Amino acid sequence: MRFSTKKKAGGLVAIAASAALLLTGCSGGAADTGSAGSDAGGSDSGASITFLPKNLGNPYFDTSSKGGKAAIEALGGTFTEVGPAEATPDAQVSFINTVAQQGADALAVSANDPKAICDALNEARDAGVKVVTFDSDTNTDCRDLFVNQADAAGIAKVQVDMITEQIADKGQIAVLSAAANATNQNAWIDLMKEELAANHPDVELVEVVYGDDDDQTSFDKTAALLQTYPELKGIVSPTTVGIAAAARYLSTSDAKGKVALTGLGTPNQMREYVEDGTVTEFALWNPEELGYLTAYAANALAAGDITGAEGDTFEAGDLGEYTVEKDGVVLLGDPYRFNTDNIGDFDF
Repeated sequence: MRFSTKKKAGGLVAIAASAALLLTGCSGGAADTGSAGSDAGGSDSGASITFLPKNLGNPYFDTSSKGGKAAIEALGGTFTEVGPAEATPDAQVSFINTVAQQGADALAVSANDPKAICDALNEARDAGVKVVTFDSDTNTDCRDLFVNQADAAGIAKVQVDMITEQIADKGQIAVLSAAANATNQNAWIDLMKEELAANHPDVELVEVVYGDDDDQTSFDKTAALLQTYPELKGIVSPTTVGIAAAARYLSTSDAKGKVALTGLGTPNQMREYVEDGTVTEFALWNPEELGYLTAYAANALAAGDITGAEGDTFEAGDLGEYTVEKDGVVLLGDPYRFNTDNIGDFDF
């Protein structure tokens, strides 16, 4: 795949251009990204980098790993993916231990819990493994960098904006989240509550439920919400598994067209539900770009090009140059809103 050459400041344009290029039939390989990586002053190090998502078989993480694999191959490195079947707080620990024992240069992990894996991560770091979190962070003292898919406040606000627009800024809504301990989900939900309280007094958030990033559990939680709250006007699901499961339930229920659904999803998951009117609009960043950027960040750490200190800069192939911000955070960009007008332009 070839990404847009826009830097993170390009935000939505970079995401749109990148995803649109997928429609041209470019392969998922790295044919054109190697030269960009080799310009990064020693970044072409052939690092061995392991990706550890929250769980395997999750379409979102399948896509981010695709981007990571393309970047690592472009850099002449070795890509490996491992992970648990279920996204539970301590399920990643054994995989982290194995990565350390095998002597990988870097580990890219989306944390199921901000604390539960910290001891294992620090043992891996003591063994010389560079640790980059992506999508969902740990405590700052047990990783070297966090590649943040979008600013938490921006993610929260775009979801509140979408749901309030769709329910005419009035009525009951609920949140269908992932795991109760998911760092990113909880941060977004807290900010959503603040935004609702400050600017949407006629919208009532009645409950937050957890589908554990499991399709059937999320489907069942959607059904339970509608039974418990017959006046429910909308559901926000800030998880790709949850929003797809909720859409699947709504699409065949009497609530279709009566209960709005929005949140974070991928175009390929949500296309049929947008086209059949179940969902009006949803948002996301490009997870393939997230994995791609994560791999370049991990490689830069492993090569010694950066240390993770604020102000460090590195090249991320076709995505351009990135700067490490406060607390070791690298920001991918802004969320993008998908609807009937543009969803046909994307393929991920």
